[in-house]
Amino acid sequence: MSEGEVFHEKQRLELCAIHALNNVLQERVFTKETADDICKRLAPQCVVNPHRSVLGTGNYDVNVIMAALQSRELAAVWWDKRRTVQSLCMSKVQGFILNVPSRVSLGIVSLPLRRRHWLAVRQVNGQYYNLDSKLKSPACIGGEAELRTFLSEQLSQDVAEMLLVVRREVEEDGSWLNSDSLKK
Repeated sequence: MSEGEVFHEKQRLELCAIHALNNVLQERVFTKETADDICKRLAPQCVVNPHRSVLGTGNYDVNVIMAALQSRELAAVWWDKRRTVQSLCMSKVQGFILNVPSRVSLGIVSLPLRRRHWLAVRQVNGQYYNLDSKLKSPACIGGEAELRTFLSEQLSQDVAEMLLVVRREVEEDGSWLNSDSLKK
């Protein structure tokens, strides 16, 4: 990847969790094989693993994402949607992984179904990008103000959830939250 380029994996099978992890890390670190290994570690006694699709096509759950980040000395902090995104200390957050509703399609035909989809958002070269693997290319969100608007819009969907990707020590000391927000 050359200077100024934004790393962006595109959707394959049901591997959006892997794509979101790699996109937020800005490099190809995790594969289907490494995610499957994490699933086996999380549920070693299970014949049918509860952390992925029974079809073996992916569809990994949040536990796999959290374990994958931990293997990189990072943490996933679940965002309480009752808080305003204004209370985030953006300088302490490496990126965001969102779980949002997404349309299901077969080729060019869109079905009237909605499934859960993982996507990444991250700052690269001073700009924030939507690194959704279903996009043809990364979508520039803009600066911090535009990011806060984007995140608020995403979280306004009833079933949307957000994980903050932070260094382990940031998770432990809670510095991902603005200090004036702690007083409230």
